[in-house]
Amino acid sequence: MNQYYSKFNNTDRILRDELAIDRTILSNERTLLAYLRSGVALVIAGVSIMHFAEMLWFLVLGIACIPGGIVTAYVGIVRYRRMNRSISFVRHRMPEPDNVKVAE
Repeated sequence: MNQYYSKFNNTDRILRDELAIDRTILSNERTLLAYLRSGVALVIAGVSIMHFAEMLWFLVLGIACIPGGIVTAYVGIVRYRRMNRSISFVRHRMPEPDNVKVAE
């Protein structure tokens, strides 16, 4: 994990760096919510299709949507946790923000 960020010198952290980390955290959370929304939508679509299915291929499609939605939500959670660990690693590796400087 640390090989991605080993090229950066972490002696000084400026306000721009702090704000970039905050934007990255919010972006990561937004991506997780998009995965969860897609997963829930697939599960609901699968249940709805199965409920109104009159042909066999509709029933098969509905049955396929449910595990697809569960897998989508799981992939989103795994990606969120992996990125969150990377962000935490970078944030804790940097010096404390008590002397955060404004970029000139």
